[in-house]
Amino acid sequence: MRIIVVGGGVMGLATAWELTRRGERPIVLERFARGHTRGASHGATRNFNNAYAEEHYLDLLVRARDGWDALGEVEGEPLLRLHGLVSHGLGTALGSAAGVGLTAVADRLRERGLPAQMLSPREAHRRWPGMRFDGDALYSPDAGVARAAAAMRELERRILAGGGEVRWSTPVSAVSDADGTVTVRTPAGDLIADAAVMTVGAWTTPLLGGILGEALPRLRVTEESPAHFAPRDRASSWPSFNHFVAPGSWPANVYGMPTPGEGVKVGFHGVGDEVDPDARPFAATRQAELREYVRAWFPGLDPHSAAPISCTYTSTDDESFVLDRRGGIVFGAGFSGQGFKFAPGIGAVLADLVIDPAARAAPAFRLR
Repeated sequence: MRIIVVGGGVMGLATAWELTRRGERPIVLERFARGHTRGASHGATRNFNNAYAEEHYLDLLVRARDGWDALGEVEGEPLLRLHGLVSHGLGTALGSAAGVGLTAVADRLRERGLPAQMLSPREAHRRWPGMRFDGDALYSPDAGVARAAAAMRELERRILAGGGEVRWSTPVSAVSDADGTVTVRTPAGDLIADAAVMTVGAWTTPLLGGILGEALPRLRVTEESPAHFAPRDRASSWPSFNHFVAPGSWPANVYGMPTPGEGVKVGFHGVGDEVDPDARPFAATRQAELREYVRAWFPGLDPHSAAPISCTYTSTDDESFVLDRRGGIVFGAGFSGQGFKFAPGIGAVLADLVIDPAARAAPAFRLR
């Protein structure tokens, strides 16, 4: 079966790796060079956050964890640093239905056999004195950080070892599907395939809008500006974290994680300016508010040490992912700033859709 994967970010590479595990030899086409910063997969770390209550996300996390474990150690260390995740606040957990609080999330995790502990603010502060806490906190030991850059290198290595191919600096201008044949247009000529997987992030609407029409949900591309902050005590330990803030108190919910050698990453979730991905300004925004937030909630960080980072989100209005198939074209989109940790699971779902045209993703992930 000839399969082309368009988009060499983490979702495309995870899908291609999963296809090689099933005996296929996919070709990955990525418009930019290896290690580029134009998309959403660059950088050293991503939050491996399991604070979800909805079953379709928890199912996807199970598949993702299987994939992360199968990737094993890279450069002498697992790709997941499971130093734990602490979530607190009075808002609503990311990816969860309105009104779902942290106690309900803890219950869902325990039902899945995952450790989860509710701590009082005093108990949490005693454990992590560099943080302040907004109400009771949920501690998830089986969470932490995904080593993003290392994962990208390892996925490419596994694809090549499995007989696949990754072509960097190979833009795709159009994809079409007719009579069971998919045509992928590149500057070097058309490529013909039995199936194409489209994991093109911020470029989804330009490439797929004409094919899917109104079935494709609106996708907002924003430039986000988290920052790394220096710990005041370099010997202190840090968990990954979520702060679900009360509406109106801060611009948005807050997330973050320790990144060795760079500090502690802190960011507002999904408040960046909407941008054209081909004319992105790479401009840091909301930095004064972010420093003020760190001053208020992180006594263990120096708020004046901010080193901003630029990344993109491609978000649906309800932040639900899109994993589906039309004809010979399979697509994954709308990961809304929370997709990286799920990547091996998403790759497995997209590979299912490629191999078996009758397969379907969970209803919440299908075209609206």
